[in-house]
Amino acid sequence: LRFHRNAQDKSTFEAIHGQGAMHVAKASRAAGVPRLVHISGLGADPASDSPYVRARGIGERLVKDAFPGATFLRPSVIFGPEDAFFNRLAALARGMPILPLFGRGETMLQPVYVGDVAKAVSRALAMPRTKGRIYELGGPHIYTYKGLVQLVLTRTQRRRVLMPVPYFVWDVLAAVMALLPNPPLSRDQVKLMKKDNVVSADALTMTDFGIEPTPVATILPMYLGERADEPSN
Repeated sequence: LRFHRNAQDKSTFEAIHGQGAMHVAKASRAAGVPRLVHISGLGADPASDSPYVRARGIGERLVKDAFPGATFLRPSVIFGPEDAFFNRLAALARGMPILPLFGRGETMLQPVYVGDVAKAVSRALAMPRTKGRIYELGGPHIYTYKGLVQLVLTRTQRRRVLMPVPYFVWDVLAAVMALLPNPPLSRDQVKLMKKDNVVSADALTMTDFGIEPTPVATILPMYLGERADEPSN
């Protein structure tokens, strides 16, 4: 899951995650750069019906062609002090008495700490055996989307009604919002929330880098919680 602007613009996805990634790989190879790490995302697939996921998959393929020894990292939802996931949920929790869920909130997510992703990049560059390989990065725990929303409510000391909203309603809302200049929700985001975002059982993972994933509960209190100037309600 990723919150991104202009999510209805397919050309932007392809330009950044596809052609942009390819140009970086080609320039790196031309400059004699010995190693390249490409950060993609879980589920990257050039045949996906999601423009965002498809662009990620195309980007991986183009990078591999341009820089055969590249290492590919596919993180799940990345979290940290300035993330766009937990901070956005916290903002919604502070401003809305009812929080809508995607479906019943049962989509599975495996948030990974940004510091661990940075470690994976560093170790990939230092380990020759990672050349040409794909690694899926996730945290130590798998949550439902609803479970993560509840976690945020606990951290921000809020009590909110969690309301299941069928996906067809989200699809209609996203289609209407697509008419806005900067829509807060896109059809592609809804597509992303229909599929689990977890590490595959047979994938190379954090442990192959010798990294013990950091739990959400360890990091979240450091940047997400009730602010002194905000009364709880």
